[in-house]
Amino acid sequence: MHRSIHHPDPWSALRSHTSARIALGRAGASLPTAEVLDFAVAHAAARDAVHAALDVDALRADLSSRAIPSVVLSTCAADRQAYLQRPNLGRRLDEASRAALAAMEKPETPDIVFIIADGLSAPAAQRQSAPLLSVLLPMLQKAGSRIAPICIVRQARVAVQDEIGAALGAKLAVILIGERPGLGTAESLGAYLVFDPCAGRTDAQRNCISNIRPGGLTFADAAQTLYYLITESLRRRISGVGLKDERAGLESSRREAMP
Repeated sequence: MHRSIHHPDPWSALRSHTSARIALGRAGASLPTAEVLDFAVAHAAARDAVHAALDVDALRADLSSRAIPSVVLSTCAADRQAYLQRPNLGRRLDEASRAALAAMEKPETPDIVFIIADGLSAPAAQRQSAPLLSVLLPMLQKAGSRIAPICIVRQARVAVQDEIGAALGAKLAVILIGERPGLGTAESLGAYLVFDPCAGRTDAQRNCISNIRPGGLTFADAAQTLYYLITESLRRRISGVGLKDERAGLESSRREAMP
């Protein structure tokens, strides 16, 4: 009697270490049905994340429960369609938000202003920003940093941090923004920081930390990295391509210098 011999998939071990779509297998000349359906679900989740609305009230309540004060602002993009079709509108605050910033109570010359923005994934900002800030802010406060109230901004692009930072006179601005969804996750948060925020700042003058989420860069690791970059940026008065995460290099140097 003929018996089929089962050969274990040599890729299975590798698949357990990554969410990337590898070793999907095949059914004839096509993909297995389960993999096709899984791809469709991931694509639908990505589309939903792009079009989802930020629940500002729930986010403010989450921040308040962690004793983090916040204010709500909006950009010139009146709705999601305008935001997606006109990226430039998401880089500028509307008139009401400019007036709110001018009237806002804040520390004299704040060192840092944090901004939470929906970006291209409101679920990422909704779920990841408050837990990250609850780890990071105590570290910065212990170091003596003056921090302005958190600004929650609807329909925002990264560059809105320049206008907000300049309006508050902050030395440094950090925006926590939902990243463009991929087919591995639709809830990844990015953090961009810029020293001396003002109109005309370029991407080369910003530092970025991406993939902040429970299944990616953890809140603890992201907070440690942001703390290092923020403190170094304030100390050296730079950001962007001139500011690198040199912690590994410094640790290697210390080990080499030890007798």
